[in-house]
Amino acid sequence: MAIFQHIILLLCLSLFCTTSLVSSHNRHYTTPTVPRLTDLFSHVSVNQSFSNVFGGPNIKILNNGSTATFALDRTSGSGLASWNKYNYGFFSAAIKLPAGLTFGVVVAFYLSNADMYPHSHDEIDIELLGNDKRIDWVLQTNVYANGVSTGREEKFYFWFNPTLQHHYYSILWNSHHIVFLVDNIPVREFPNNGKFSAAHPLKPMSLYVTIWDGSQWATHGGKYPVNYKYAPFVTSLTDVEMVGCIVNPKQPNSSCSSANVSSIDPVEGPDFVKLSNQQMSAMVWARRKLMFYSYCKDTSRFKVLPPECK
Repeated sequence: MAIFQHIILLLCLSLFCTTSLVSSHNRHYTTPTVPRLTDLFSHVSVNQSFSNVFGGPNIKILNNGSTATFALDRTSGSGLASWNKYNYGFFSAAIKLPAGLTFGVVVAFYLSNADMYPHSHDEIDIELLGNDKRIDWVLQTNVYANGVSTGREEKFYFWFNPTLQHHYYSILWNSHHIVFLVDNIPVREFPNNGKFSAAHPLKPMSLYVTIWDGSQWATHGGKYPVNYKYAPFVTSLTDVEMVGCIVNPKQPNSSCSSANVSSIDPVEGPDFVKLSNQQMSAMVWARRKLMFYSYCKDTSRFKVLPPECK
């Protein structure tokens, strides 16, 4: 009888552990109300605004260029880069992530100029990391400037299931701040003032959308590598917005093109200098409820924390 009770106890504990690892989007969240920045700008055509970077056969353009699918399989990942380079802008897309066992799969929506400045490049990253033992996708944001190799990662769980439908992922980048948004809710602000300024990207960048194998780092240093038994992993992209200062980096004195710029300046105008009270409250909500890692609290990684953390 004692052995039987012991087995029952172990089963209960196992069940508790399993349920404690279910995804955070199964919990109920009342999301804050925020302005919908994604309603302010027109969508661009994927096939007219991007070029193939790699994995061309794994990219399909659909719905007259308004939608694209990207796949990762045993042969390759895939990715696109914008034809234009920007000195600042608002960049957004609605993305639906692959479902199922997606350990090590990385879907990235980011700005970079590594092609132009391989030794001093800048990046502003939204990286969507495939699930590990929590059965959750993870949102990682990051900023690099002037080739500094120190990452400034912050990680969040979602308040929804990102594999069921498209959700908006957006980057606002101007001379005042960088803001990362999910479904128009700011989750992180990186201000261009004080000690943050040294880490603020200033050189023109392209917008990239990619899916690739991040087994070596995306899940605890390769603990959960991509399992190609479940390939192909397909992500869908639509409602792309790119608006801002278009420049020619080969002509240092070139001015911003007026092409695709809204009648209100999307990133340097007074409406985008700072977050509204509503947006600030929403960001506090997201960071309190869903952020589970910040580089500024990682004392095991940094003997001396980056200056903006102090």
